[in-house]
Amino acid sequence: MNKTFTVLKDTNMSFKAASQSTSGEVRDGYTEQQQLQYTKYLKQLLNEFQERWCKTSNSTVSYSNLEHIRTLGTGAFGRVILVRHSNSSKYYAMKVLEKERIIKMKQVDHTLYEKRILEAIRFPFTVSMETSFKDNSYIYFVMPFVPGGEMFTHLRKMSKFEEPIAKFYACQVVLALEYLHFCKLVYRDLKPENIMIDKNGYLKITDFGFCKVLQGRTWTLCGTPEYLAPELILSKGYGFSVDWWSFGVLLFEMNAGYPPFYANEPMKTYEKIVAGKYRCPSSFNSDLRDLIRNTLQVDISKRFGVMKNGVMDFKNHRWFRGIEWEAILNCRWSAPYVPKCKHPGDSTNFDNYDDEPLRPGSYCRFESEFLDF
Repeated sequence: MNKTFTVLKDTNMSFKAASQSTSGEVRDGYTEQQQLQYTKYLKQLLNEFQERWCKTSNSTVSYSNLEHIRTLGTGAFGRVILVRHSNSSKYYAMKVLEKERIIKMKQVDHTLYEKRILEAIRFPFTVSMETSFKDNSYIYFVMPFVPGGEMFTHLRKMSKFEEPIAKFYACQVVLALEYLHFCKLVYRDLKPENIMIDKNGYLKITDFGFCKVLQGRTWTLCGTPEYLAPELILSKGYGFSVDWWSFGVLLFEMNAGYPPFYANEPMKTYEKIVAGKYRCPSSFNSDLRDLIRNTLQVDISKRFGVMKNGVMDFKNHRWFRGIEWEAILNCRWSAPYVPKCKHPGDSTNFDNYDDEPLRPGSYCRFESEFLDF
């Protein structure tokens, strides 16, 4: 069956397939021919990624036109603020990073990488950047506001996700990682706190602070302890395999409500990860157990995602039986859970934080370090 994937270039970045598979075909597995056609589509997205990577983005959004509303979240380097454009009344999430903190934590290269990556990526299940600014003390990333809040918040409220919800989210993460890896990007910080839910119930992976273009292997120790892959902990040098390990941890946590590897001290957590020791809850069915066993595989040569069949090992796994991958990609699958959003700027799905005014310095700090920003 021949399929042609086309992109409709609008503000919502919607994706359509010229012809659709029947449900029966997809439920029998994702065929090699389907994957071949999808690979052609990924090549198109890669070309567009490379074009944006090599040029400076332009935007009609300026800092003076943004009205601060409230803080949506805080982190090690700064905060994320909900803002509204005074002319269009459109809402954005503005990530504000303090130059001084970035310097102290030696994250300048990661921050510059994050800017370029956010400017270049375009995929249904990843955030992208509208524009960026810098002043004497801060740098700013302006991104579309995703009103559904963090996956972590909803997982905490529900204790764990029912299997249809977990499966729906897992499909999108698989597709997002496939896209990022096709663009030679290793993500390195997959966790519920870095996954947003939009108003329609679909996902957006955010926070690309540890993401980088990868040629060969890298040795940087970064990420969240419970989600680190064994090869990363052991400083062996690693590649895209670390993202698939993190996906296995995420898959476990979505279905169990807690991560598979946890201890009171990070070193003990690392010991469990390196040994690959975890215990599945009795509620996990045999298909889910098998998928997790093949993803949380200490031996990289046996880990799903990086073996000969690549992502096809996921797309054709029994646990994903019944999933129409193209319907998921095109956001035509009915989301099993849709967060309550009363209006485009509704921020009730986010925790409350104390708002602190931004106070740019009277002179430009660390000008040379952020000259290329």
